[in-house]
This record gives sequence, structure tokens and C-alpha cells, in this order.
Amino acid sequence: MSYIANTDLQRRQMLATCGVKSIGDLFADIPESLRPRSFRLPQGRSELETFAYFEKLANQNYSHLTCFVGGGFYDHFIPAAVDALVSRSEFYTAYTPYQPELSQGMLQAIYEYQTGICRLTGLDVSNASLYDGGTALYEACQMAVSATGRRKVIMDGGVNPIYRKMLYSYTANLSIEFVETPVVHGQSDRNRVFEALDGRTAAVLLQNPNFFGVIDDHSDIVKKAHELGIIAIQSVYPVALSLLKTPGEQGFDIATGEGQSLGIPLSFGGPYLGFIAAKKALVRKMPGRIVARTVDTAGRSGFVLSLQAREQHIRREKATSNICTNEALCALRAHLYLSLLGREGLKSVAQLCFDKAHYAKERIKTIPGVKVMESSPTFNEFTVKLPIDAGECVGRMVELGFAAGFPLGRYYPGMENYLLVAVTEKRTKYEIGQLAEALEAVTCR
Repeated sequence: MSYIANTDLQRRQMLATCGVKSIGDLFADIPESLRPRSFRLPQGRSELETFAYFEKLANQNYSHLTCFVGGGFYDHFIPAAVDALVSRSEFYTAYTPYQPELSQGMLQAIYEYQTGICRLTGLDVSNASLYDGGTALYEACQMAVSATGRRKVIMDGGVNPIYRKMLYSYTANLSIEFVETPVVHGQSDRNRVFEALDGRTAAVLLQNPNFFGVIDDHSDIVKKAHELGIIAIQSVYPVALSLLKTPGEQGFDIATGEGQSLGIPLSFGGPYLGFIAAKKALVRKMPGRIVARTVDTAGRSGFVLSLQAREQHIRREKATSNICTNEALCALRAHLYLSLLGREGLKSVAQLCFDKAHYAKERIKTIPGVKVMESSPTFNEFTVKLPIDAGECVGRMVELGFAAGFPLGRYYPGMENYLLVAVTEKRTKYEIGQLAEALEAVTCR
């Protein structure tokens, strides 16, 4: 059956009413060479043929690779209940999630999401989510600049290079001075960081675990920053927070991160979720909106958008951000994921990631010519030095059925032979063993 119900007779009648003989005549004023391809569509297909065609296209994207790629985005298991609940029409057809007339159900869901982020980070307040981890880090930087009136930002070299590139892009037309400091043995170089901190500095940006997968306790840097009136910001991996010292415990003023690992599939790059949490003193500098719990005139409990510090709600020059949409459905997924796993469940996931990554280290260390970098502790991600170019190695590994890791030479000159390998709870010992055998075959031939 045709997707368009008009008969040939009806089409001829419509064309006659328009005074033309064919559909092509409707576009006669547009030169042939400038007409888009959509004007020359192929013949329609049946439903069966259409499904087969799109399944064939989809299979070109999904080649059944065993995934050991990380770099800020991870292949975690997602309970089936997350998809089942988030797909309810009350949620996915809800009205734009920044309007005051938003439903009580979605408001409560966002409130519970904020609560989960605060508990994860050990900080006082969270907003109703942002676009992604990089955007969240940029917004945190803007909060610090606004709060301190200073224009200098110190950024650690272990911060995700994708986020750093986003920061430079977002601030290209702003008078903000960025100073990058290197890492030493995978951790923040204290001497260089302390040298860079001064009375002109608005913020210091750090990451834990950093892009190399290395764990670091930044409490000493935070203490030094606070002595100079500098706001300390940490980008974090939320799953790791169930085992590691939280930003709040280290004294950070703001914590940001990518929420993809909290129940959101990789989905070929998005949509993802940015989260941000801060100390209460900075709440009026936070972008977007915050949902709060209150009581109405009849004494009934309810939820409201209590703070919306953006240009659509307050004077333009007083707005903290021009962000107009939070990732409401992604935030709901994160809330559902955290609720389903609970405190102990999330700890179990994190422990599995940690244990399996260290098992993978031991297996890979046995490969001749391959060195696992072990000068600093890691969580579920670690760096491997190969005897060949890492990009070339990754290409060969794809042919053997593995997405083997992230070639660090893409962002770090001089590290062309270094590979970043990530292991999540989904990877089995058998898969890790297969990875090691394939890696040995590729690097030793």
C-alpha cells in the first residue's frame, strides 16, 4: 500500500488546478543543477522491503565489536527497567521541561535526579542537568569567573581533551586566559599548578579519574586554591564516585561530569547528559534551573521550579547562562538507573570495573613489547605503551572484532604509541583474554 493515499486521478486534478502538467513543472523556476536530490526520489518500497533496507544500513554502524573504548564514554550494562519506565508516554511526551507549568511527575523526577547527583558528589545543590560533560565544565568555569570577577583559569592537562577543546571554542570571544599545566606520572603536577595559581585566578579545573584513567586526591590543590580565593572545580566519572573520595570530601566548590554512564546507551555519540553540583554559596550562579520541594496553601507537598537564572526569566545582563533546555529524559534515565542499583549496587558495579581492569592489566603485561603504565593508581581505565602506532593497532584490532581502545596520539603529541584501554562490568574474563591474544598477534607479528 502506498504511504501517500492520493490516487493518480487526484494528483492530475491537483496539478490541473495549479495550471501545470507535472510535479516537475512546479519547480520550473529552479535551475536543474540546483534542485536537491530529494526531488529525484526512487520508487517507493513495501513495508517489508523498507525494514530490510534500514536494517542493512544499521548493521553498517554496528559491527558487533567487543568494546574496550572509554575516554569519558563507557559501555555499561543498563537494566531493562530503565527503558521500560522512561518510555512511558507521561515522560517522553511531557511539555518542554523548563516551563513553570511542567507536570508534577516530571518535576518530582528531576528533583530526585538532583538529589542523586548531590549524594554522588557530596555537594549541596544540583541543577536540572545540562547538555553534556563538556558543556557542564564550561558552565562551571563561567560560574567561577562570575563569582570571583577574575579572568584567569588554570586547567590540568589530565582534563578530557575533548572538554578542553570545547572550553576553548565556547570562550573564543571572551576575555578569559587559560593556563594549562602538565601531568607527571599521570597525576597533576603540583609544582606547576601551584606556580600558576595567583590573585588573578578565578578557577582551577581538575579531573578525577583523569583522561589517562589515573586516580588522584586533589585535596592539597583545593586547599592552596582556597587560600588565594580561587574556586576549585573537578570533572568526575560518576560510577567511580561510589568508591573514590568525592569532590565534596576533597573540598571542591563545583563538580561536573558526563552522565552517560548512568543508564544512557552510547548511541553513536548522544544524546548525553551533563551534570553539575556546587556548594550552596554558589547556587545563584548556577545555570539552567533548579527544582525544589515546597508546600502549597492547603499544606500539600509539591514541586516547583524554584530558581531559573537565565535570560528567559530574568534581566538579560543578570542571567548566568543562555541554555534553554536541560536533558530531561536523559536525566530521568540517570535517576532511574541510580534508583534501581541503589548505593550498594553502584558500588558493586564500580568494584567490578576496578577489578576487571586490573585483571586486564595483568593479562596485557604478559605480551612481549607491550608495557602497562603503572606509576599511578587507576580505576577502570589505563594506558598501554605499544611497540607500534596505536592508531594502526586499533585499525587491525577492528578486523579481529575488537574496539581495543583510544589512541592517545590524537590529542597528545609524542604519545602516538600509547593506547587508552577501558574495562567495564560488561567485559568478561574470556573477552579480556581474547583481547590480550589479539593484541599480541597484532603487535608481535
